[in-house]
Amino acid sequence: MKKTITLPKMHFAHEALIRPTNPISVNVIGAGATGSFLVSGLSRLHRALQASGHPGFQVRLIDRDTISAANVARQLFFDAEIGLDKAPTLISRINRAMGLNWKGIPCRYEKATADYLNEVEAATATITISCVDTIKARFEIGEMLSHFHEKFRWHRDQPIYWMDLGNAETTGQVILSTVYDVKQPKSNLYKPVPRLPTVIKEFGKVLKAQRPSEQNTPSCSLVEALEKQDLFINPAIAADGCQLLRDLIRRAMTDVRGVFINLERFRHTALRVE
Repeated sequence: MKKTITLPKMHFAHEALIRPTNPISVNVIGAGATGSFLVSGLSRLHRALQASGHPGFQVRLIDRDTISAANVARQLFFDAEIGLDKAPTLISRINRAMGLNWKGIPCRYEKATADYLNEVEAATATITISCVDTIKARFEIGEMLSHFHEKFRWHRDQPIYWMDLGNAETTGQVILSTVYDVKQPKSNLYKPVPRLPTVIKEFGKVLKAQRPSEQNTPSCSLVEALEKQDLFINPAIAADGCQLLRDLIRRAMTDVRGVFINLERFRHTALRVE
């Protein structure tokens, strides 16, 4: 009887990540507790990629919120910045420190602002990273990416990858997905997987079943904010997101499409490509 060989599953990265002629366009949606640490991590990853001959990233941080006293310490903001717009303030600081020309856009990423985002060349990006608080925002981002994929199919910055980062008090997750099927090479060692399911596709029913949480409302103080989310859950999620993106670009493939984090149990669990 002939033995059946089961090849391990692998997603091979789109060539836009591996051999780009220009910096990879990245839209980060949300400049809060997770988004602020994520953008900082992306700036360091950008420099590391450039050191190896890769053009790195061109990042746009999109968030309409302003900095409050409750944001200081839990997010990458300072007392002197209270009252300023989050996105331009954080990006300006990173640009000065790293010699970059990234953009901070004080606007929501939603259907109502799609025309404006298109005007400022921020509607589409090769990689979209969502660091949002609400279930509604995730569904809307998913719809917009599908729409932009059809509208900008031949555009240089057509949306290809969507990474969603989210968390509760001491737990969180990073989910890497594709907006459409990515062409895969033939392989004798792996079973190529062209599509990675989105957080909406895989966990949509669970998300819809959840009731609105108090975590989606602004905190008036740092103490109140820390009662909702652990001090270090957001940087932990951001670090895993940057690491997953780094491995995808550096190795040109990945057998991991996400990670679940439990800080209370000091546990990181990989979500494998299926």
